[in-house]
Order: sequence, then structure tokens, then C-alpha cells
Amino acid sequence: EGDEYDTAFFDKGPKFLHYRPTQVLLTSVEFDHADIYRDLEHVKSAFRRLLQIIPETGGLIANLDFPTVVELTREFQRRAVSYAIRPEHREAADYFAEILAADGQTRFRIHSRLSAPEGWEVNWNIPGAHNVSNALGVTALAFRLGLSWEEIRRGLETFQGVKRRQDLLGEVGGILVIDDFAHHPTAVQETVTAIRKKFPKRRLWAIFEPRSNSSKRDVFQQDYPPSFAAADRVLLADVFMPEKVKDGKVLDVASIVQSINAAAGTAKAAHLSGTEKMMAFLKSEARAGDVLLFMSNGGFGGLQQKVLEALRAEENKGLSGNKYVI
Repeated sequence: EGDEYDTAFFDKGPKFLHYRPTQVLLTSVEFDHADIYRDLEHVKSAFRRLLQIIPETGGLIANLDFPTVVELTREFQRRAVSYAIRPEHREAADYFAEILAADGQTRFRIHSRLSAPEGWEVNWNIPGAHNVSNALGVTALAFRLGLSWEEIRRGLETFQGVKRRQDLLGEVGGILVIDDFAHHPTAVQETVTAIRKKFPKRRLWAIFEPRSNSSKRDVFQQDYPPSFAAADRVLLADVFMPEKVKDGKVLDVASIVQSINAAAGTAKAAHLSGTEKMMAFLKSEARAGDVLLFMSNGGFGGLQQKVLEALRAEENKGLSGNKYVI
């Protein structure tokens, strides 16, 4: 996996150029890394360079659901293999995934006009439409590399995900604690929506720390509020090290809270300073059946583990207070 972020402090070029890829699976292209790129056009220029170094023996697998990917694919000098999960792109895509179930375990059917158009079903342990899209892209690439359908299906159905992506840290007193690396507004929205669909009857808390070089700036000021729409409650932390934003254009967390609450018509969101205050708030407000989804590209001050430990302490206190007469 590689992206357009800089390689090192002495090499500000995108790291993926150093991999000299034979095959490129292009999942999405959006504006990000505001400390490196000026705007979306600047980001696209990095991806153009990536596509230019694909050798004649290689190939491009492209996601038609992202307009910017479609734009870049049209500039590619050879035919790309395409995939999509949105119904409006089904006819144009070489591979298409139809999501059959999304609550609990995800189930989807893959159709391909390059392989078997009747479709194959996959039982998938990873929630979220974005993860189905990723699985479909990998399927297209795997077929291109010569794997059989059975090999691909077995790989998908036994894949357990990666650390810090919808990572279940524990459950205490009926409260689930989940950790995720999401920080870009699109990633936040996809992750919150995925967890909402996986646990449709539970109260969902989205707990977010603006920490990355992009998320701590105001470039996504208007994009963050709707990204939390699927959550029942939203808790926002302080911007991490705001003094590092050189031009002073720091994300206005209070304004995000106001926008979320205005859209919800209720006090759905809150902003608290410091992990101790956030831990105390969650400890007092969370109840059995809740899902606490923590999102940050950093450690979040260890808040996830602190909340788990506090919940366990409360549970143990309750158990120790029970008196049994035999």
C-alpha cells in the first residue's frame, strides 16, 4: 500500500513513485495532506506521475465510483480494468459488486464480464461499503495476476482486517469499544456509516480527534459536520498541537459542534478539552448497548484504553459489591 504523501523530510516527492509498481490499483483520489499539496489539482499531478511509470507489461485497475479516478484513467494510454459498487456505474464496469446484506456480517455478489458474469457470492467479515469496494478491486487485480476464483474467495472470506481499522478493542458491561485510523472526512463518514450498519440497534458514539496535518486545518471545515450524520452522539477532542498550523488556519471545532447540533435539531455533539474530561464524560454517559467508535490517526492520548479500564473498574466494583449467602 502506498499513497501520495511525501517520502521523507529530504524527499518531498510522493512515496509511491519509489515502489516502481507493475500493477496499480487506484481506489480513490481526493484532496488530502494539506501540508504537502496546495489543492486537488496538485494531488492529481502526483497520480499522473504514478500512472506514467506503469510499464508496458503492467496495468491499471481503476475505481469508477470516484470521478477523479475516472478522469485520470481517461488520460491513461492503455486500457484499464474497471470496477464499481454504485448501481449507476454497473454497465460501464468490468467488475461490479452487489451488496446483499450489511447488518452483522456483510454479504455481496461479484459480477464480471471478464470472468463469470453469473456472479459469485462472498461472506465478508469487514463492514462498510468502502471495504466491499476494496475487496472488489483486489479481486480484479487477483484475477489479472492469475488467481482462481476459489483462491480469491477463500482469501476474502478468511481475511480478518488490519489493526486500527474498525478494530474491536473490547466489550465491558455491554459497551463495545472500537478503534479506527479514520481522519479524512470521507474516511470518517464511511467508517461511521459502516459501524452504524453493523450495529443498527445500538447507540453509536463517534469520538474524533483532529490530529493529522489536514484534519487540524480548516480546509475540511464544511466537510466534517455531515460526515458524522450516522452517529447518535458525537464527541470532539481539541485540535492536536494547533500551534503547528503555520498559517493559523486551524479547524474550528466549536463551529463543527454547532453545525452538527443544528442539523440534528438536538444537542447531539459536544466538544471537551483533554482526555481526562472526555473519559469522565463517557464513563458517566455510556450505557449497556452503546458502541464507542474512536477515530484518530494518532494515539488519542490513550483515551481508548483509559475508557476501557474505567469501565472495567466500574464493572468490578459492581461485582465486588454483590453479597451472596450460601
